[in-house]
Amino acid sequence: MNRGRADIAAEALALAHRLIARASLTPDDAGCQKLIADRLAPLGFASEVMRFGAVDNLWARRGDVRPLLCFAGHTDVVPTGPLEAWTSAPFAPAERDGCLYGRGAADMKGGLAAMVIACEAFTQHHPDHQGSLALLLTSDEEGPARDGTRRVIETLDARDEKIDWCVLGEPSSRAQLGDTVRIGRRGSLNGHLIVRGRQGHVAFPESADNPVHRFTPALGELLAETWDRGTAGFPATSLQFSNLTAGTGALNVIPGALVADFNFRFSPAVSSESLRARVERMLERHGLDFELRWELSGEPFLTRGARLREAVRAAVMETLRLEPEFSTGGGTSDGRFIAPAGAEVVELGPVNASIHGVDEHVVSADLGRLAVTYMRIMEKLLVRAHS
Repeated sequence: MNRGRADIAAEALALAHRLIARASLTPDDAGCQKLIADRLAPLGFASEVMRFGAVDNLWARRGDVRPLLCFAGHTDVVPTGPLEAWTSAPFAPAERDGCLYGRGAADMKGGLAAMVIACEAFTQHHPDHQGSLALLLTSDEEGPARDGTRRVIETLDARDEKIDWCVLGEPSSRAQLGDTVRIGRRGSLNGHLIVRGRQGHVAFPESADNPVHRFTPALGELLAETWDRGTAGFPATSLQFSNLTAGTGALNVIPGALVADFNFRFSPAVSSESLRARVERMLERHGLDFELRWELSGEPFLTRGARLREAVRAAVMETLRLEPEFSTGGGTSDGRFIAPAGAEVVELGPVNASIHGVDEHVVSADLGRLAVTYMRIMEKLLVRAHS
């Protein structure tokens, strides 16, 4: 019997419970991917386990022709923080006041559950759909993201296996499910800076060289700089310092070094190379003795193709009864690895207000609504009557 909306809602919620109960602290998958692969197998999905280092990845595909629609996400979650701060245990899923609580409920085991149940319902309703359907899951999204989606895409690319459309279940919504759909992301560039001075006694500054004092004017200039004004679809580049340390802990010692960590979230109006060069020139102008290491987390990307965007917009309007806002705001996601391989990429998932926090939660009914929305996207892209 074909699943109705009530069945889909109940099954999505039940699967979310089972996933949240697995303490998959990054990069530990804790068996989540096997649970999902076992559910997909009877639907005709061929599952391929790709393990790189300590990271588990799953590539599950139904069909071997294009176009290929892929749903992507991650099974790993961030640490819980103080357990005593949680109202209920983070890995003991609990429902209260219409919400499902637990670490990963919104980011992103709720989205994963909705994907899997949507695939079950879709293949039951449309066993002979056009093209192919796939799921790409990793346990390395919340961590360094070196051995996860990046490596899977490299493997697929090497064997000329191309994704045409990709929907990530990241928690993209702001106030209510479906109000925001991410169609791109800013680039992310990290800097680790060491400013060297000379340690000494605070009473004899002439015998020391205080790196805090030396860096302060440069810091002011960095924060006052307008890096760009953004582009159509992207906000302006922003610079944020996340860590700034110096000193021995003693009150009478001038430190010998200052250490700072910072991040650029940058638009396509600038490049990572130009940002690096501008920062280094600025530090050199201030005469600093410094060492600077860079790490590029991802280049900016934007889905310009209309087919996936239109399918998502129409599905959201039909099932959720609202017009989504297309946005490139927020942090990074694994879309930064999928888009450069040629795929159209969007992110559509639960409300993100509680992600990474204590008492993370999702509206329980949203999981069923999200699953139905995912199913409508599949129908619009892989069923001829909706093409």
